[in-house]
Amino acid sequence: MKHIVVLTGAGMSAESGLKTFRDANGLWEGHNVMEVASPEGFDADPELVLEFYNQRRRQLLEVKPNTAHHDLANLENDYKMTIVTQNVDDLHERAGSTNIIHLHGELLKARPVNATAPVLNWTKDLNLGDLDGDGNQLRPHIVWFGEAVPMLNKAVDICSTADVLLIIGTSMQVYPAASLIHYVKEDTPIYFIDPKPTLSDGENTTVISKPATEGVKHFINLMNDHR
Repeated sequence: MKHIVVLTGAGMSAESGLKTFRDANGLWEGHNVMEVASPEGFDADPELVLEFYNQRRRQLLEVKPNTAHHDLANLENDYKMTIVTQNVDDLHERAGSTNIIHLHGELLKARPVNATAPVLNWTKDLNLGDLDGDGNQLRPHIVWFGEAVPMLNKAVDICSTADVLLIIGTSMQVYPAASLIHYVKEDTPIYFIDPKPTLSDGENTTVISKPATEGVKHFINLMNDHR
């Protein structure tokens, strides 16, 4: 079975109605990114940070996976699939994909401040005073700017085993996630789906200048042609 490794970013979930956070001016929902997505921001104003993610969590619970999520899940019938996502939503899981690595954490989970465990499922608002069993304040289970990316090494190992690399809805300009493209074996076919792609067609690279829902269907047709 061919192993397809999929790297997904904000454009994967945009058609489900999830905002891509970062505007052209660099703000996230009107906030400087360091105010709401860094340990320093949390230390300075934890209530602001918690409410920022509460709003994201509420929005996530109101949307559904789009056809691109479902199409990727259905590919598990014919291929070994691993999804490495920069997204903190659970839309891949809800669509039925079973092998997912969340590089930047998960919005529907929480963990203690200054600790990596225990990680708790969390679907309601998270507020000051919400504690773990040892009395520690809980924070979103999100990898903030300036923090290590715990799943990066696993993602690197996964990419090195790819027979096909599929990139969807990410600029490939945010590191360390953008570095993963360099860990696939030489001559591995790479497909890049984005309406405004930052990569170009090359010897092993095929650019599909479409949104995720259209692009994944096009990719599936290409794969079927080569079977």
